[in-house]
Amino acid sequence: MSMPIPGSEVFSSRPVDPAELARSLPASLPVHSVTDEQIDALDPLTYEVIRHRLWSVTDEMGEALKRMSGSPIVTDANDFDFAISDELGQEVQVGLYNTMLVGAVDLAIYWTLRHRASNPGIESGDMFLCNDPWVGGGLHQNDVIVYQPVFHDGKLFAWTSAIAHQPDLGGVGIGSFSPAAEDVFSESLPTPPIKVVRGGTLQRDVADAWVRRSRVPMLIGLDLRAKIGANNVGAERLHALIEHYGADTVKAVMKRMMSDAESRLRGKLTALPDGSWSATGYQDQSHEGDRNLHKITVTTTKSGDHLTFDFTGTDPQAGVVNCTYAGMRGGVMLALLPILAGDIPWSAGGLMRCFDLVTEEGTLNNATFPAAVGRGPIGPAWLTGNLIADCLSQMLDRDLELGKNVQATCCGTWDTAVIAGLDERGEQPAPFLSIMMEPMAGGYGARPQADGVDTGGLFCIPMGRVPDVEMTEFLYPVLTLWRREVPDSGGPGRHRGGLGASMAITPHGTSLPMGLVLASAGKAVAQNSGLSGGLPGNTGLDVVARESRVKELLAAGTLPGELSEVDGTIEPAQNYASSYLAPGEVFAMTWQGGGGYGDPLAREPEAVARDVREEKITADAARSVYGVVVRADAVDSGGTDAERSRQREARKSRSRLLGESGGRADLSAGHRIDDNLVQAGDHIACRHCGEILGDTGENPLALAVYDGAPTEAGPQILATASDYIDAPVVFRQYSCPSCWTALWSGVVPADHPDLATGLGRLTVTTG
Repeated sequence: MSMPIPGSEVFSSRPVDPAELARSLPASLPVHSVTDEQIDALDPLTYEVIRHRLWSVTDEMGEALKRMSGSPIVTDANDFDFAISDELGQEVQVGLYNTMLVGAVDLAIYWTLRHRASNPGIESGDMFLCNDPWVGGGLHQNDVIVYQPVFHDGKLFAWTSAIAHQPDLGGVGIGSFSPAAEDVFSESLPTPPIKVVRGGTLQRDVADAWVRRSRVPMLIGLDLRAKIGANNVGAERLHALIEHYGADTVKAVMKRMMSDAESRLRGKLTALPDGSWSATGYQDQSHEGDRNLHKITVTTTKSGDHLTFDFTGTDPQAGVVNCTYAGMRGGVMLALLPILAGDIPWSAGGLMRCFDLVTEEGTLNNATFPAAVGRGPIGPAWLTGNLIADCLSQMLDRDLELGKNVQATCCGTWDTAVIAGLDERGEQPAPFLSIMMEPMAGGYGARPQADGVDTGGLFCIPMGRVPDVEMTEFLYPVLTLWRREVPDSGGPGRHRGGLGASMAITPHGTSLPMGLVLASAGKAVAQNSGLSGGLPGNTGLDVVARESRVKELLAAGTLPGELSEVDGTIEPAQNYASSYLAPGEVFAMTWQGGGGYGDPLAREPEAVARDVREEKITADAARSVYGVVVRADAVDSGGTDAERSRQREARKSRSRLLGESGGRADLSAGHRIDDNLVQAGDHIACRHCGEILGDTGENPLALAVYDGAPTEAGPQILATASDYIDAPVVFRQYSCPSCWTALWSGVVPADHPDLATGLGRLTVTTG
């Protein structure tokens, strides 16, 4: 754990009281505000017209950025976002792109108002640039925000912002990522807010200093100008709105949008029972050479119309798997927006009033300077979002209507691979660098009423896309051997998780080895957990085939489709590694599908047979995981009944009992907890057989528990945990001790918190 450097606390993000912030602004910076009476006086038609106009402004800003940027991260993958904020920085309207960034944008504006208002000043025509994750705006240094104040009649009226991931901003490793980093000084330099546009003119000295740090300066320069252009579009459209409707009316709509979002979310929370739900997850490895697990834990408490997310007990910051306060907040928004606010306009400034964060500084998801934070968004922030989603799904599953938003964990994490080298295809060799964006096609988690979407995308980037293969091969000296969905990669369950996918590349058009930097998680311990007995999706797996036959096969006109065809020495890659890929070698990566929902033995046999026919699962998995016997693409009903009975008997014989059950409950008076459990009076009972498993107090439930090898979870467990970490990892399953329905399933460390003390309660612990 790195110690904070004295003086660095000025750059830390902390909760902000907008009213206090407004009082602290200097007289030299007047702001435009409206009264409650002006907000209440809005007529509904005007409100809706202006609200939708503001929404369209962010969309137009996005299109402007994409037209001007030359980076596939922006143009193909849509890894960026926008916001319109009020005069104090509260987010009024955000984009539908990378929603994790929503949790950080306002923090940068708050900081700027506090520390830049007097010197160098905040004036009309200015724009600020920032990539300091301790200040906000982004979640690590490669997230770069350009934001501007918008003035009307000499008063600060609003802010617009544009933020995107940059392919490289310097540092020890290619793509600004050093898997061995122990502190931020091995990574890209974090830059606090700096004025990059002054009075409408780009500051060439600042722009030159900015692009100088990068291995791909042309892309960085293009993206800088693209963000400036997008902000110009935002300001022009805001001024047009003000001219047409008046400044007070537009500002009243902005304030009303946030208060409406707040009141709608509070109303939804009020309709749910109070309680607490907990979740614990892990990063396997923290840096190159590490073989440890690193824990993030959260308890989510709902009281009335308010949520508290308490991360007390999270492990200290370590290696590169850290994020700042802004990253933790972004992880919370990753889950809250789609699960709780999917039917509420995303006026994030109002939504964020509905929760508090309790956290210890110096931990994995609230790291203090100078911790390494290169993995921040796609490591601890992403895991934070997964755990919050787990808690919120348990909370909503008790309600039949709101339960439609319940979703098992999506693909779990981002599998990072960066390649860089020399492209020799043109007249003059040229350097190249690429972040492989194919893992954008992650598998979505299953729902209580539907399977997850196969390669449906990422939970945090609703508008995300995978790059076009032909464009990748055009831009970089690589040949793609395959890119396809992987059978059995979706988490088994009554509803199946969406499939993940794999791809393989080989150098093509260069005679020199290219650098290969890897960063991932979820190879030893599952990141894509299921719900209500559903199993996790596949573990990730990256391998390099050294001394392969790929050149020989291509010369003979054969495009290999399997690793077994290229032969060679198969070298499993660690989560964090600085490696290389030479001509004649193959790099193959398999990223993750979504978690399943419900016991796989409860899945409709015809749905399993259909999955076999469509090659989403194999016939072996149909039998071994789902207990369905498929012959000639059709269900063998007798064989299926026998196989499912055999598997339930196997659960009975292998499990140990925790406590004694208490007879049968009257299910007619029961209230749903999840797919398998009901609350009948003071009792918790199995929904399928009525067995009373315990009461609603603090006593442990009477359950059956089994620990086995991780591979017993199914063929989706691709990696061997001991290749990555030293701690023992198990497949753990809790079952009803009467009908042997699976109540919870996971691939977790052997010392993962015991669930018998809380499963199905209003106080719950889950993995």
